Amino acid sequence: MRYLKIIVLAAIGGMVCSCTLFNRKHHAGAAAEVNGQFLEFAEVDAVTAGLTGEDSVTVADAYIRQWATEILLYDKARSWVNEKELEVLVEDYRRSLYAHAYEQHLLQRMSTKIPMAMVDSFYQSHKSQYVLKEGIVKGLLVIVPNGSPDLEKLKKAMQNPTEDNIEHVEKYAYRYATGYELFTNEWKTTSQLLLWLPMGKNDMAGMLKQNRQIVLADSASTYVLQVTDIRNVGEAMPIEYAKAEIEPILLRERSREFIKNERIKLYDDAVRFKKVRLYENK
Repeated sequence: MRYLKIIVLAAIGGMVCSCTLFNRKHHAGAAAEVNGQFLEFAEVDAVTAGLTGEDSVTVADAYIRQWATEILLYDKARSWVNEKELEVLVEDYRRSLYAHAYEQHLLQRMSTKIPMAMVDSFYQSHKSQYVLKEGIVKGLLVIVPNGSPDLEKLKKAMQNPTEDNIEHVEKYAYRYATGYELFTNEWKTTSQLLLWLPMGKNDMAGMLKQNRQIVLADSASTYVLQVTDIRNVGEAMPIEYAKAEIEPILLRERSREFIKNERIKLYDDAVRFKKVRLYENK
């Protein structure tokens, strides 16, 4: 606590002249005072907890200056800003906050399910925007310790991923594998694959052009990657891959339309029940 008192005195010394911001006689536990508002030592201690030496001094000084400056700025602004004009702005902001909160409540009634037909229609209309910047693949990956039995049989089963063969692969992986990924129905980027495989990006690109099955090994493990489908950089995204980008766009459009219709309904109902009265200009 003692070093904080020194910090506070040093920080405040440059901010005051005839007045004294630090005055423990007026308010026990206060580290600083600005226009009748107090900053407690406990609050400064919490900000500098775990810090020592110059770091503690720097953080405490910055915190005190920011605290005092915000109060001084607020008080200065109050003497300059037109109170009535500001109240109008505050009221407008309050109304917008209330309206936004209520509209978010209304949106909970809106369906978030996007039919695939809508996704397809949007995709076909904007197909040029959905081009792959990175290669993607489907397949399966098995990582086993070097010397694992029946490895050739595993490779052969992976080359023809029928339901029976995939079942065989899964049983093998359960028994021997240290890592296993089945993504025959899910696209993975080449970057994701590189997190699992001991190879570089350029090496993978070259291998994928030549082989559908890639077998690698390091000092401990053998990696068998079987690619069942592939799309390269510059090709159109498969629609099921682009879907993850398209659905949020369609959902935002639906939300805007939903709120627009709710506003129209609110007004029309108010007119019908005479909550809104319209008069002719005489």
